Amino acid sequence: MANIKSAKKRIQVAERNAARNKSVKSRVKTYVKKVEAAIEAGDKAAAEAALQDASKQLAKAASKGIMHKNTVARKTSRLTAAVAKMQ
Repeated sequence: MANIKSAKKRIQVAERNAARNKSVKSRVKTYVKKVEAAIEAGDKAAAEAALQDASKQLAKAASKGIMHKNTVARKTSRLTAAVAKMQ
C-alpha cells in the first residue's frame, strides 16, 4: 500500500478509470452481441439498425482511447461485412 499522498491519489484515479473503461467495453460488447443476434435471426433491418448503434459505440470507445483504433476498425468491418452478406 502506498504511503505517499500523491501515490494514494493516483491509485484512486487508476481505479476510477479502470471502472469507466470496463463499463465502456461491456457496453460495446452488448451492442456487438445485438448485431450478431439480429444476423442469427435473419432480420436484416434490425441488424442494420443494431450495426449503426454498435459502430457509434465502437467509434466512441476508440476516440476516448479505451479501445485501439485498429481493433475498432476490424470489428466494425467484420460486422458490416456480415450484415451486407445477409439476404
